[in-house]
Amino acid sequence: MSKKILVVDDERDILKVVQHGLTIHGYAVTTAPTGREALEQIAFNQPDAIVLDIMMPVMDGFQVLHQIRSNPQTAELPVILLTAKTEEDSITKGWREGADLYLVKPFEIHELVECVEALFEGNYALLPIKPSERK
Repeated sequence: MSKKILVVDDERDILKVVQHGLTIHGYAVTTAPTGREALEQIAFNQPDAIVLDIMMPVMDGFQVLHQIRSNPQTAELPVILLTAKTEEDSITKGWREGADLYLVKPFEIHELVECVEALFEGNYALLPIKPSERK
């Protein structure tokens, strides 16, 4: 059975790209355009991992991550923050809130796939991948 990944982003194009990219690599992907919808989906059908944007209206990714980590039933869910926020404050806040990985937009789908694979293998660190550091 393939691993279930929930992708949360208010940008439909990002949702489509990430969903397609992860699906062709064998993952079962569901999407949510808002933080509230993500929390509802998590409660109804808990995924194996979450790819979460930070900058979303009403409830941002930090708030969603905080609620995930505050709930004993979801506290251990692996979460990748996928965001355009490159400031050190945001990276630090992501770490404090309990993100497992932090990937910076713009990104290549193979980078996200590598992050997801590393997440499931337990072989990762909380480090942003900045466009200037790409090979």
